[in-house]
Parts: sequence; C-alpha cells; structure tokens
Amino acid sequence: MTISALTPEQMDAIAAAKQTLAVCDRSHWGRIEVRDNDRLRFLHNQSTNDFQSLQPGQGCETVFVTSTARTIDLATAYVTDNTVLLIVSPNRCEYLLQWLDRYIFFADRVQVVNVTPDTALLTLIGPDSDGVIRQLGGAELIGQPNGTHILNEQQIRMGVGTDLALHGYNIICPVTQKTQVWEKILSAGATVMDETAWESLRIIQGRPVPDQELTEDYNPLEVGLWQTVSFTKGCYIGQETIARLNTYRGVKTFLWGIKLDKPVSVPSDIYVAEEKVGKLTSLTPTPDGYFGLAYIRSKVGGVGLKVSIENIPAEVVAVPFVSHEYPG
Repeated sequence: MTISALTPEQMDAIAAAKQTLAVCDRSHWGRIEVRDNDRLRFLHNQSTNDFQSLQPGQGCETVFVTSTARTIDLATAYVTDNTVLLIVSPNRCEYLLQWLDRYIFFADRVQVVNVTPDTALLTLIGPDSDGVIRQLGGAELIGQPNGTHILNEQQIRMGVGTDLALHGYNIICPVTQKTQVWEKILSAGATVMDETAWESLRIIQGRPVPDQELTEDYNPLEVGLWQTVSFTKGCYIGQETIARLNTYRGVKTFLWGIKLDKPVSVPSDIYVAEEKVGKLTSLTPTPDGYFGLAYIRSKVGGVGLKVSIENIPAEVVAVPFVSHEYPG
C-alpha cells in the first residue's frame, strides 16, 4: 500500500476542520432507514446501544456485531417520529441491508430501506460550523449533545456531530437540494475537504472503519467504543461476550495511535524488541511525519510505549475518538 503525501489543499482542509470550517461531501456513505412500529426494539436487539430509551430528535452511535461480538460496522443513528436513520460505512451498506433483513421475522413490524440514492450527506467540521447551521435554520442545535437532530421546513435534517471527535454537524438532504445546500455552505467560507483528507483526519482522530480497524478480529471494547455500548439493556447479538469482557476486565488488546518518521506497509506487525505486540491497521502522512492506528496488546503498555514497525522506530499515543477507561 503506497502512502502518498497530502496536497497543500488537503492539508488546508484538515487545518480548517480544526481551526475554522471545512465541509466534506460524504454522500457515498450509506443511509438506511429502519421503519415501522417495531423499529426501536429491533435495533435495540441487533446492535450495542440502547435504542429503547431514545426519543425522536435524539440519536446515538452504535456498533453492529456478530454473535461473538466481532465488529461489523460503527453507525450513527437518528431517531425520528416514524423511522430510525442510520449512517453506515460505504463498504457496509449493502451488507447491513441484507444482514438486518435476515433478522426480521414474520411477526416483526420492521422495514429496512436503502435511502442512499435519494439523499446527500454533507458534514460540516470546525468551530465556525455553528454559523452555517444557524443559516440553515438549525440554531436550536447549537450546544446540544451529539446525536441531537432536527428537520427543517425544506426537509433538510441536521444532526450534532461529525462522526469524528471534532465539533460540527451532519446535514442530510434530498439529493435534489444538494447543490443548493453545498453552495450555501461554500458561500459561508467553508474549505472543501476531499475523501483523501477525510481519511487522513479520521486516522489522526482515531475513528475506526471496516476492513481496517473494524474486523472479525476485534470487538467494540478493544476498539475503545465504550460510548456505543449499553451495559444495562437486555439481550442483544454479541451481548454475552461484551458483558463478560467488561465484568472481568478481560480486554487484552487496545486500539492506539502510532507516530513514526517514515512510511511503512499497511498492515504491518509491531514489535517491542523481538516480541510481536500488535498490528498496524491504518497510516497517513502528516506535516510532522506519519501517523497510524494500531492494535497493541494491553500487557505491554499504552501511551509512550516505544515500538518498531519494519525496523522503523515508533511511539504509541492516544487518539481522541476512542477511550480505554473501563466505565465506573
């Protein structure tokens, strides 16, 4: 896997996301509507978070896992009066549509609908995003918790959160209004962030994605997605494994950031001296070298640990999107 340097425009977009305002067109991400009367109970039973406690206008992050609690995808959910709208990874939309449909039984009042072709997803990132959301009629969202969302008179849904650990908002609109909304955002001074810059930023932030950090080798607690897991709700797919790992403090691998001066292959094994201690899953260039995401065995250490990858020295660092503190 070749790691190419970021262009000046891409570096400007990442800087804007942290300091002013960037906008990323994420319309290639999947959008699934779960409809009908049993939608909350259904999602409550099929993923890690507590849907039964959510009211219209609220939302959450949740993880879809296998029966042995291995990760399938990290999704953002918005609960409305009539549906639950899921934002899912681009390479998991069709899979999840089929996977969810498999668990709908005859008596279930649930419909799963792919609304990706009919909608657009634009993400505002940065401290200046409040001004744009105010212009779009979403002033009441400012200062609200992640997942809070509203639908304005133009049928544009705005939600607090960027799917990163950065301030901003997701905007979901009918595809017919995408150009109009995009131009309004650009007229407010937003810097355009392309897919490569988004990928770089999500690695720096520590946001996991399928086929790299989210695979059948890892569970949500190893990833550090504590905010997506309810330990008080009833049974769901994978619940027994996750509950046992939490109860007995049994997580043996954690996802961390990795800083290094030179590029290496992805994936790559990680070593302390001659001992293999982990695996590099993602890597991006930065103005200060290279930054990656990696799973490291918990017994060998965490932040500050000196490791090597392909004989290149590297250091383990924290990333803001994930946490490795046991709740309570």
